[in-house]
Amino acid sequence: MRITIRVRPGSAHPGVGGEHDGALVVRVSARAVDGKATQAALAAVADAFGVRRSAVSLVSGASSRVKIVEIAGGDSRLLADLLAGRGRG
Repeated sequence: MRITIRVRPGSAHPGVGGEHDGALVVRVSARAVDGKATQAALAAVADAFGVRRSAVSLVSGASSRVKIVEIAGGDSRLLADLLAGRGRG
């Protein structure tokens, strides 16, 4: 499953859930330096979907807050819950 995420680096309350312009919001405590926020976001997405980190890959947006990721074995019902803010946080 391919989804769009919006990363919010430097968050005091990391978590996955909510929607911003159609993208899943991923809040991470890591700063946007040397790709650390991107790596933290990919790990957070993997955790939220209950898959291994290796099942989540970056398709585009390495240096952008808006990224497209591919999730092997992702559940579209869980995505709907996360977008509605009812997921893991």
